[in-house]
Amino acid sequence: MSDTTKTSSAWHNWAGNVTARPARAVTPSSVEELAETVRRAAADGLRVKPVGTGHSFTAVAATDGVHVRPDLLTGIRHIDREAGTVTVEAGTPLKRLNVALAREGLSLTNMGDIMEQTVAGATSTGTHGTGRTSASLAAQIVALELITADGRILTCSAKENPEVFAAARVGLGALGVLTALTFAVEPVFFLTAREEPMGFDRVTGEFDALVAENEHFEFYWFPHTGNCNTKRNNRSLGPAAPPGRVAGWIEDEFMSNGLFQLVCSLGRAVPRTVPAIAKVSSRALSARTYTDIPYKVYTSPRRVRFVEMEYAIPREATVAALREVRAMIERSPLKISFPVEVRTAPADDIPLSTASGRETSYLAVHMYKGAPYRGYFAAVERIMTAHGGRPHWGKMHTRDAAYLAAAYPRFAEFTAVRDRLDPDRLFGNDYLRRVLGD
Repeated sequence: MSDTTKTSSAWHNWAGNVTARPARAVTPSSVEELAETVRRAAADGLRVKPVGTGHSFTAVAATDGVHVRPDLLTGIRHIDREAGTVTVEAGTPLKRLNVALAREGLSLTNMGDIMEQTVAGATSTGTHGTGRTSASLAAQIVALELITADGRILTCSAKENPEVFAAARVGLGALGVLTALTFAVEPVFFLTAREEPMGFDRVTGEFDALVAENEHFEFYWFPHTGNCNTKRNNRSLGPAAPPGRVAGWIEDEFMSNGLFQLVCSLGRAVPRTVPAIAKVSSRALSARTYTDIPYKVYTSPRRVRFVEMEYAIPREATVAALREVRAMIERSPLKISFPVEVRTAPADDIPLSTASGRETSYLAVHMYKGAPYRGYFAAVERIMTAHGGRPHWGKMHTRDAAYLAAAYPRFAEFTAVRDRLDPDRLFGNDYLRRVLGD
């Protein structure tokens, strides 16, 4: 066997809040080697978990068994221009996929704002952007390949193994190890982004109109202030007109990463300074408009380390829930340096997608790495669950299988597929036991 196998040292996720000590780490160089890895782990009585770049804040990828590192399973397998699809190895980082597609004159329709994750990790946890009619990364999958607990290589689509396909698009790593994904793609296009400061009362008062009038709308509210920053992305005929090099560096690197790092560090050390800093920093961002190909508009660098919780709620509950979060912060001693992010998604048909069967809004809250987050997250979680919230699978939450079975009408459909594919829980771990049950 030619894969790289070693006794593993401790593994940490990107945020540093999850640690795992797998018995061994394996870096297979082919799908066949990966299948043999799965069979060998089963024979040795070890559980198996693939792990990408560690961008999940939950322990979804943690294991004391075999960690599968997909570093060698990367790149585009096949482009079908007639069908409008691209098949990509599961370990491919989104940033590499985006660049490769652009080189071929192609693009995903929608994506999240971070592109460090592998395609398998991002889709398996339900990673999404914002969109009026275009949904998450997983909703753009038209076929997939995975290795099952008995070491078989299974191909799935709406026509082939359709029950597995339906579930495995957001599979949490519970159904098998993804080895390839086929995405619907389209000819590359231009997006014009309009970033604009806006007052909290105006954003919440016009929220439905802002969503309806824009292909992709999102906004950030700065706690302790009445200030928001909005972003509207809409298709454009072009030409490309990216931010100027100096202006772009000031906004994306200095303001959003370098200066923000210093602000967060000061707020963690001296919490009482946070409200005053928030009032200044929320006014520092100016309006700007720029046009570029999709991944250069959708995504942005995130170098400040943080922990995050995000809930999906019915879209009609957005404004009420956000106002409740604001009232909670104002009457509490909490000092929150990170803005609250609000995005939307259309309903989709994936059993464990956070947008499954309903028009959805996402409210995400963050805290700087090392800052106390539990009180804040717990208070926000109470508000979100009162609105029927569904937690992002890769972000921090305290929900269990009993709650989630009630929150997802097709929960039992997913667990039935899991029982059939992995009855002995070869791909299980403590997190999956909590959120899916035994």
